[in-house]
Amino acid sequence: MQPRQISRELALLSLSQLPSSPEKLAGQQLSSVMLAAIRTLRGEVSEALETAAAELKRGSSTLLNSEIRAPDVESARAMVREAMELTQTAINQLGIAVELPEFILLANQQEVRAYTMEIITTVNQRRTEIDLILEEALLDWQLNRLPRIDRDILRIAVAEMVFLGLPEKVAINEAVDLAKRYSDEEGRRFINGVLRRVTDRIKAKSHQV
Repeated sequence: MQPRQISRELALLSLSQLPSSPEKLAGQQLSSVMLAAIRTLRGEVSEALETAAAELKRGSSTLLNSEIRAPDVESARAMVREAMELTQTAINQLGIAVELPEFILLANQQEVRAYTMEIITTVNQRRTEIDLILEEALLDWQLNRLPRIDRDILRIAVAEMVFLGLPEKVAINEAVDLAKRYSDEEGRRFINGVLRRVTDRIKAKSHQV
């Protein structure tokens, strides 16, 4: 993995657990960032597995009680498919957990820590502006109703493209890659669509100036 990819993942996983105050954030050690990231990953895996198990149980129950009625059977099949997708997401996240020793080793670089903190600081300091940009690009959605991991992927992408100088296409690709690892297929498509609308609006505004 490249240093900035590691930084992006560390920022994503630790963003919600680190202090938002610039003074307190500046004093954070790499070990604190890693601990926050590991705790977030553990929570994401546990939640995904619990949700998958509940969905599979509902689907199985519906199948047993359907008495071969077509609508009920199709509904049960949809639940089972959803459970399988959720389980796959959890398995993917468990795979990431297996990578942690290498991840920690690679993260122990000054370049990685510096860019991780730059992302986190920018997202926190520019939160109002970032959220406004995203709200304008959301269609029939509210930012605070999105899954936390999807919301933070979007915030990091906007922070990088608007405030940290990352080319828009690269920022979108990096966000989609994060979504592949930490979200699901629906989340990946959603994030891609929102960020493309963000870039369209940025370009439209630049042409008006």
